[in-house]
Amino acid sequence: MSAAVAWELAPTPCRMPSRTVRSQLRLVPPGERVVAPMRVATRINRRGRLLVTLTVLAAATTLGLMVATSVMASGPQIDHATTVSAGQTLSEVAAAQLPGLPINEAVARIQLANDLNTSQVHAGQSLLIPSMP
Repeated sequence: MSAAVAWELAPTPCRMPSRTVRSQLRLVPPGERVVAPMRVATRINRRGRLLVTLTVLAAATTLGLMVATSVMASGPQIDHATTVSAGQTLSEVAAAQLPGLPINEAVARIQLANDLNTSQVHAGQSLLIPSMP
């Protein structure tokens, strides 16, 4: 002669005008099966779909603009250009043009400003010299 306790998810009358569903306990006699009520899937109407689409589009546009401005801002600022003399190496150009920086950092900045893959330069080549910070 035991009784089970189950949650009933049926709406209960309430004094508030909102459409809230309140859970409550009810006694279930032994042998009776408790069946949960089916839930209806939430459907988004035309205005809701438009709102979701515009929100995703705005987020994608904002992200794209942030990426584009960060890429453009990372380029080195060019101070002036110089021409490589005969027998001059890139490290000599870096030491002469950027005396306030260590040689390896100055060479790296000149390579970055000129899109150089190696430290090979030849006489008569024009190099862009980045400004010092």
